[in-house]
Amino acid sequence: MVKFGLQFKATLENITNLRPVGDDFRWFLKLKCGNCGEVSDRWQYITLMDSVPLKGGRGSASMVQKCKLCSRENSIDILRDTMKPYNAEDNEQFKTIVQFECRGLEPVDFQPQAGFAAEGAESGTRFNEINLQEKDWNDYDEKVKESVGIYEVTHRFVKC
Repeated sequence: MVKFGLQFKATLENITNLRPVGDDFRWFLKLKCGNCGEVSDRWQYITLMDSVPLKGGRGSASMVQKCKLCSRENSIDILRDTMKPYNAEDNEQFKTIVQFECRGLEPVDFQPQAGFAAEGAESGTRFNEINLQEKDWNDYDEKVKESVGIYEVTHRFVKC
């Protein structure tokens, strides 16, 4: 089993504590089979709510799938205690926001979607239901009369 960290990088404007919300938050990934190298052609998502038993009674994972090409059974699990918010001090730097425990799979791409939340850096104003699919998001913080935004969202995976 190998652990992969999802590193997130963005430009934050007057915003902090960017994080996924809820156990039903969907991590949209493209996965590669470690046995044959087949990469999924469509986005697949996993959530903390999902729990599938592993073959042979070895616990459970967020997702278990059989490779279409080589028929090997692989799994991926979200490590809940590794989830970290992306804060103002992380601005424009890569930071690991979650880790995945993988058996036979490797995450190769991530598509942020809806389900993020953040707070105004000065005001603490809550911004819920942030959608990062377009890699940019902006709004207006009435308390401090300033625009807020998340721009140039990018990511990478690293072995942990």
